[in-house]
Amino acid sequence: MSAAAATRRGVPEASVARLPGYLRALTALAGEGIASVSSEELALAAGVSSAMLRKDLSYLGSYGVRGVGYDVERLASEIAAALGLTQDWPVAIVGMGNLGRALAAYRGFAERGFRVIALLDHDERVVGEEIAGCPVRPMSDLPGLVERDGLAIGVIATASEGAQEACDELVAAGIRSVLNFAPVVLAVPDDVVVRKVDLSTELQILAFHGQRLAVAEAVAP
Repeated sequence: MSAAAATRRGVPEASVARLPGYLRALTALAGEGIASVSSEELALAAGVSSAMLRKDLSYLGSYGVRGVGYDVERLASEIAAALGLTQDWPVAIVGMGNLGRALAAYRGFAERGFRVIALLDHDERVVGEEIAGCPVRPMSDLPGLVERDGLAIGVIATASEGAQEACDELVAAGIRSVLNFAPVVLAVPDDVVVRKVDLSTELQILAFHGQRLAVAEAVAP
């Protein structure tokens, strides 16, 4: 089941959000030839507490064996299935500015089961240009991409002023999963899931913590 489906079936969204971290840690362990891992070791690798990890995994019905721990490959498979990663997810990136171009060239999508099948833009000067081996297509191609190619996820990399329009077009074409990089809050129907990646907000949070550390060091004896 997908992350959204997992949430609907009683897995808290906060737990769903931590599953990719567990999968990443397990993948690294498998790459090192490690067959089993304790909850404490896996929690350390994922950057959470062991109690939190055990609770998160219990929602998936996965429990370690006392004295043995978790089977690395089996647990990775269970989490991948829970996240819906046992199938390819066709993705379209909307907005071919600097960020959109960088995302188009990012190889991590394909490595994790997300296949970028289209790059889209409203700007006629950009349409037809080839970026990372993929031609930029007009937004009018969206309905066909959904119907014929199974497009499932839209990634919005437009400027803030164009994000809502891009989102509306994705939703109208039948997209129900949107990843938004634009620094705006999008209005969507209840059956559409939007995940927001706000780089400026994350930097501001880091600045807050950096300032607190600086103040603490300044007053330390």
